[in-house]
Amino acid sequence: MEEKGEKKAYTQAHSTGEYAKASGLTGKYDNVRRFWEDQSTAIFMRSALNNLVEQKKRRLERIRILDLGCGSADGYDLLMNVTTKDPGLFDYITAALTQDMLQEYVGVDINPDLLQQAEVHIGQLPKTRFIQTDLSNGLTPEITENHPFDIYFSSYGTFSHFHDHQSVKIIADIARHAPERAIFMGDWLGRYSYEWQDLWHHPVDKEYFMDYRISYIYPEEERDQVDISSFSLRLITKDEIMKIIDQASKESGVTIEPIKFFDRSIFIGRHMDTGDYNINCPKLRYPVNSLFEGYVRTDLESLLVDYVPRPGFDHLNNFFEMFFICCNTLVKYIITLLSNYDTENERLTDVPGIMPYYPDPLKEAMETMRRVVEGVGWVPWGDVRANVIETHLGYSLRKLETDLQPGTGVGHGLVGIFEIKK
Repeated sequence: MEEKGEKKAYTQAHSTGEYAKASGLTGKYDNVRRFWEDQSTAIFMRSALNNLVEQKKRRLERIRILDLGCGSADGYDLLMNVTTKDPGLFDYITAALTQDMLQEYVGVDINPDLLQQAEVHIGQLPKTRFIQTDLSNGLTPEITENHPFDIYFSSYGTFSHFHDHQSVKIIADIARHAPERAIFMGDWLGRYSYEWQDLWHHPVDKEYFMDYRISYIYPEEERDQVDISSFSLRLITKDEIMKIIDQASKESGVTIEPIKFFDRSIFIGRHMDTGDYNINCPKLRYPVNSLFEGYVRTDLESLLVDYVPRPGFDHLNNFFEMFFICCNTLVKYIITLLSNYDTENERLTDVPGIMPYYPDPLKEAMETMRRVVEGVGWVPWGDVRANVIETHLGYSLRKLETDLQPGTGVGHGLVGIFEIKK
């Protein structure tokens, strides 16, 4: 662990102002973060959170949350915005975890600047508080002296800051501290993201830590002019995580069962644009942000990916070839639909065929987008392409990623949800 390097790097990134809680085309909390990455994680969390809430309601109890590596209270925002389902047109969006069901949210982090931002963000809320502490040696007394938590949560690579033996210690401490039933969500960086294809060759039977730079926070023209701090982050696979979980279960004497693994951000991880770890990566972050930005039209051809395989990794190349070809097929389909829409007669003059051998998620996405273009293409005001069609293309690409991901470590993030049982 390079604790000083980490603190310096995050403090440096915080000082740019790009860590502010705002959305848009740039910054940590850009459109992709809010409408793609956070939403994907929330959808992934939905089933486990719904089940927990129902259990607690039956027992007339409320929910306690421990956010490990909380940063700017990102976990609070994410968890409180998980919905019980995708709402229909008439439904109000219903939060899975409402304020009256929350007993307490406790955020833990080592960085005082991020904790200060968290305090500004939600510190005024009566059920929230924060603890500055180092988790590298396990849960500290400031945490364990609290009542047990129902959700032990981490997000955006928190556990990649630790060596495997440290993760085992933390998770074993969580299992011992937890009540009879609890949810643990662990978040690492995936070992085989296309973003860091240059690092794929490191042997999987050994821990591997990449030299991680938060270079994406700076405009491209400034990156070479700034001395960007770096620190080590663990890259990991599903099998490696399960070894950690099994060891933590053994040491704690508590059952820790996997519920689901999920690859987050295969199409559009943070370092796609920087090329720091793979010069062949397409610069996708800005155009995908543009899809979700009101009154901004996107050059859709900038979303097409020319995947460059790495020799010797056939199983990974086969996955990424299939994945990016599916994404490209959807984008090209939309380009064709838009070019074939007759605005004067308010109809599509030609609809390209959807091949029967396409994967079902791709066929579903293509059919959905056809119906969107037909349904709203005639609207004469409000730039319907920028504000409706492109936004739904973003959602369709996101769903395509969600449906095609294997949960093995091929995305920027690899997330595991586990149930602790005593």
